[in-house]
Formats: sequence, C-alpha cells, structure tokens
Amino acid sequence: MKLYAERPGRAARQLLADLLAVGWLAAIGWLAERSRQLMLQLQTPATGLTNAGTQIADAFAGAARTAARVPFVGNQLAAALDTGRAAGHSLAGVGEQQLNAISMLATGTAGLVLLTGVMPVLVLWLPLRIHYARMAGAAAASRERDLDLLALRALTGTSVRRLRAVTEDPASGWRRGDPEVVRKLAAVELRRLGLRAR
Repeated sequence: MKLYAERPGRAARQLLADLLAVGWLAAIGWLAERSRQLMLQLQTPATGLTNAGTQIADAFAGAARTAARVPFVGNQLAAALDTGRAAGHSLAGVGEQQLNAISMLATGTAGLVLLTGVMPVLVLWLPLRIHYARMAGAAAASRERDLDLLALRALTGTSVRRLRAVTEDPASGWRRGDPEVVRKLAAVELRRLGLRAR
C-alpha cells in the first residue's frame, strides 16, 4: 500500500484532504462533547428537586424524633411526621430519576452527533483513501517488474484522447509488445495515479 502520491501536487492535495478529514473529526468530537454538556445543564432543576426532597425528608425525620419525646401523644405525632419524611424521599427519588434520564439523553445526543458527523468520513473519504493506497501500491510494485500490466490498465482506464497522445494505435502497439509503446502507456497509468515512471 502506498498512502501518498510521488508527484508533489497530488501528494499535497491528498495531505490537505487528510488534514481536513482529521480536522472534521476533531470538530465533530468537540461538537458532540459540547452538546452533551449543554444537555447536562438541564440537570440543574432536577438537582434542586433532589436536594429539596432530601432536605424535606431530613427536616421531617428530625421533627419526628423530637415529637416522639412528647409524653402521651409523641408516637402519634412522630407517625404523622413520618408521612412527611416519606414524601420528601419520594420527591428526592423523582429528582434522581430525572437526573438519570437527562444523563442518558445527553449521552445519546452526543452519540448521535458523533455518528452523524463521522459517517461522511467513513463512507466517502476512508474508502477513497484505501482504494488509492491499494491501487498506487500495486502500480508501484508493477513499475519495477511488470510494465505490460500497467500498460494494459492504461488501455482500459484512460480516455482515447490521452491514449492517442501516446501513439496513433496504442492497442496494436501493446499487442505487438512494442517496448516504447508499453513504456509510454505504463507512464500514462503511473501519472494517472500520481506516481513517477521508472
């Protein structure tokens, strides 16, 4: 595999595309984290609800303990105040549920932003880069030992106008095994991939 072209212009364009892709991924990562933080700010009222519920429960529990010391009616007063303590715990539980729901929603939102942003890179940029690396690697290996194969690829993948610029009848020259035509056709294919001829 060959990641970058040998010709400076194409290599610079490939490097720029790679830097843009990495920058895009970094921006998407930042945006996902930012969206998660914004969603977590919705926890402020739920935190207040949880704290209020805990304080109410603590206040009623303290009052129930104090009321239990009252002679004759202490137990009945403590039982009545215990109802308030239970209501405070219930309120705190609702706040906890809201905190958990908002946390899950924030994580899900960040994941959705991340997935949506990463998908174009995975679907468009990455397959093109892998395809190029394989093609250029195979062409670079063939450049050293099999110009005939490169010439054939030029015949099948290059426009007629560019082939005619090599010779008037490139297919016949390739079939005859004309070394000059084969060399020129191979150079066309290598140039198409941004590689230098031998």
